[in-house]
Amino acid sequence: MWIQFLLIAAIIVLAVFMMRRTGADSHLAIRRLLMGLFVIVAVLSVLFPQWLSWLARLVGVGRGTDLVLYGLIVMFLAFVYSQYRRNVALQRQLTLLARKIALLEAAEKEKDASRNP
Repeated sequence: MWIQFLLIAAIIVLAVFMMRRTGADSHLAIRRLLMGLFVIVAVLSVLFPQWLSWLARLVGVGRGTDLVLYGLIVMFLAFVYSQYRRNVALQRQLTLLARKIALLEAAEKEKDASRNP
């Protein structure tokens, strides 16, 4: 019984921590809805583990823990892909910013050179 309490508390604390606002667009509504759905499913899985085993057998998986593992693998791959896309976009922005800074510094040096012959 106490392990269920600890697991549920950990799920809720981590969900609240992950849903904190850290930027202007860091949490879209769909992310909040999916996180809420995940928390509900996680809490129900802790409270009623037989429900997870029933669902696993329904979809053709032997055990509930296997179903959780397969779901985590899919979610991990989705996370890796989204982080890869985010990293590519950030690298592109960083390259554009570096180019703009280089052009501004070159123009500034040219302006200084023309003032001080």
